[in-house]
Amino acid sequence: MVENVDAIVIGSGPNGLVSAIALADAGWDVLVLEASGHLGGAVRSSSADGWTTDHCSACYPLGVASPVLRALELERFGLKWANAPRPLVHLLDPDGSTAFIDPDPERTAECLAEDHPADGDTWLRLYQDYVRIREPFLRALFTGWPPVGAAGRLARQLGSLGELGRFARFMALPVHRMGQELFAGPRGRALLAGNAMHADAPPSATVSGTMGWLLAMLAQDVGFPVVEGGSGRLAEAMVARARESGVAFRTGEPVLGITLSAGRVCGVRTASGQSIGVTRAVIADTSAPVLYDELLPSASIPAGLRRDLDKYEWDFPTVKVNYRLSASVPWTAPPARSAGVVHLGGDADELVHTGADLETGRLPAAPFLLVGQTSTADPTRSPAGTEALWAYSHLPRGVVDDASADKLAGRMDRQLERHAPGFAELVVDREVQRPAQFEAENAAMGLGALGGGTSQLHQQLIFRPTLGLGGPRTFVDGLYLGSSAIHPGPGVHGACGWLAARAALRDASPLGLLTRRPTTALLRRLQA
Repeated sequence: MVENVDAIVIGSGPNGLVSAIALADAGWDVLVLEASGHLGGAVRSSSADGWTTDHCSACYPLGVASPVLRALELERFGLKWANAPRPLVHLLDPDGSTAFIDPDPERTAECLAEDHPADGDTWLRLYQDYVRIREPFLRALFTGWPPVGAAGRLARQLGSLGELGRFARFMALPVHRMGQELFAGPRGRALLAGNAMHADAPPSATVSGTMGWLLAMLAQDVGFPVVEGGSGRLAEAMVARARESGVAFRTGEPVLGITLSAGRVCGVRTASGQSIGVTRAVIADTSAPVLYDELLPSASIPAGLRRDLDKYEWDFPTVKVNYRLSASVPWTAPPARSAGVVHLGGDADELVHTGADLETGRLPAAPFLLVGQTSTADPTRSPAGTEALWAYSHLPRGVVDDASADKLAGRMDRQLERHAPGFAELVVDREVQRPAQFEAENAAMGLGALGGGTSQLHQQLIFRPTLGLGGPRTFVDGLYLGSSAIHPGPGVHGACGWLAARAALRDASPLGLLTRRPTTALLRRLQA
């Protein structure tokens, strides 16, 4: 007997959970199928002996700011955010020169003004401008493409069509150029460039400024919060919210294939031998290669889409090192001792060289490190007086072997020792997470890439994940891609899952014939 439900969500990462909640809230019968033994995807942590380790994602400025996640009211289900006294410190050199973002914008400005008096004023003006456009900008970012309505509201807030054009140019800037236009000294430039390095667009690449500016502004606005008690608590809250709406879950149930009939999705086949039918939709919270190369019948893939997938580009492979330290990090720079996140890697010019190394296949001698002091932000993460610390960095694309990962991890250790002499003596335990491990634990993180595909312009908007309409629809009627592989891309914000659910609900509505058939037909023509 074939089981039937209204909708199946493949994968229980944050986007999959948001999709399931939105569909269940609309009254649909929703089943989430998760291949692993735990729910939450990359939002996962574990605890042992008084220590809590986040195994992938750890800081959530986009999560706090996201209108999608805010609307779920996850605090009702036990979610608590925690912030360090200072959100972010960027270490310019081992001698202790720093740039930092303080919860008080005036103090941030005072730090930047040490380079040049005008830089402090520039920061305050930049932040004031952000606050003025924050809500329409975030709604434009987290809505479907093109964001016509949200862009209109943003234009009204900016004041004129000309100002909208200037803002679009600003967003298109490489972060290196953006820093040069804004700041006379190295501190402000380094703050922007370091935040841009969270993604995989080189500092000299178009639109890298968007990421640098947005994360810097979010750090000033909401900080770089962690989840009290570990990232897994965020997943637990989302699952509880989904269960409240009636969502059903099955873990340890990999989906082997999606079944089609006359160009429409009709169900899935699982590793346990089950065939589960769907009457309305399947949403895949998977990577694009997994969906198109593994789950769909190969004969169904349009020729143009197949050629585009051959050019699909992952973001950089990640190496993450989790440390247990017997005491706080002995940073040479005092401001870093109270920071939730610390950037290591030099000034903006040096980060351009780091980006060039990664783009040309070279392992940086002094890699950029993103460091999280989770006990500083959330004292529940480790015994009193100790520090639960993580650091991650990137390998060049295509370099995913364990030997290269271990070599990079060794250079990460040395970077920490350079900026905090005596660091090595404090290490109680050290765990290296390599690209192969990330992919083995979560197939959506292909080749150890955590972002679902490069964030560079050639794979954004209507090019994400391949040439299409910039949204969750696929060439199959009733099948939607609802992961970070679609616009607006990576980050724990839930928008990709929300857009997929919204498209499915719209297509299943009485007006569905007016939205579904023309868009699916156009998509098939584009991908033929």
